[in-house]
Amino acid sequence: MSLDPVVSVVLVSYNTRELTLKNLAGLQAGTAVPIEIIVVDNASTDNSAAAIGHAYPEVRVLRQPTNVGFGNAVNLGAAQATGRWILLINPDTEPVGDVIRTLVEFAGSHPEHRIYTGRTLRADHTDDGHSVHALPSLWGYVCFATGLSSLRRRSPLFNPDELPGLDRAIGGEVPAVSGCLLLIDRPLWQQLGGFTPDYFMYSEDIDLSARARELGARPVLVPEAQLLHVGGAASSTVNKRIMVLRGKTTFVRLRWSPGRARLARLLLSAGVLLRATAGAGWRDVWRQRATWLDGWPAPTGAPVIPSQSSPAAHSSAPTRSVSQP
Repeated sequence: MSLDPVVSVVLVSYNTRELTLKNLAGLQAGTAVPIEIIVVDNASTDNSAAAIGHAYPEVRVLRQPTNVGFGNAVNLGAAQATGRWILLINPDTEPVGDVIRTLVEFAGSHPEHRIYTGRTLRADHTDDGHSVHALPSLWGYVCFATGLSSLRRRSPLFNPDELPGLDRAIGGEVPAVSGCLLLIDRPLWQQLGGFTPDYFMYSEDIDLSARARELGARPVLVPEAQLLHVGGAASSTVNKRIMVLRGKTTFVRLRWSPGRARLARLLLSAGVLLRATAGAGWRDVWRQRATWLDGWPAPTGAPVIPSQSSPAAHSSAPTRSVSQP
């Protein structure tokens, strides 16, 4: 590792030992850019932290005694960063070529964007559509409530959340980027204060992008930067849908007026109820609506950054893949 890293790579590990080890091997062997790697382990029970520390003693491992969620774990890791850029990357991914160099070189030539992402690919190397997002809108929630976003999934008008009109092979400016693959100017990260701590998981990256845009950032998709999203770190479909919905309702609670947020929650509820009439999984989500309607609870205290001087130390938070409910 370089004593003067250009990029600080932050990964969040949660019971993803083998995936994380494979990811670290690919990152270190696959880039010519001086990097440092910080892994935040979210109280994994699969011996992830010890295995990473043993295999990669140069990697800084922050072990959290409890699971503090994705965004808060990233905040802990980023607080230790010394590189010019901070790169967030999911452990259940594999780089296709030198993804770090591709992003950094583009950022160096186009510094006005300040936030960058690439393409996340399925096993067959088709784009999985999850590296970029739309910003939430009432129209998008109307489309979800009426089922139009599912019936007309390829329509930019009726499925605005998934950006079906965006040619990901060409790239360009996008409303928001995913925390699965996110390169950000470290001064901007510090100015934003990192991820808003209210989010345990999901929508924290949309929130960050929205706040960054207010400061003049222009998030951009760089199509040549690619990751193979191998997966394998997922929760159940029902649990994931509930967490995604909690992220969405947290966003509107924090960023929209009370009246607009209340309407958004009603539309989300209508969309879930509509889908519950056709699918058992959605019926379970509907039954648990009291869990997700109010979003994630406000944090009661900041997670503690472990004191440590050697690379192998401490951390906590689940990994996440981005999907719509």
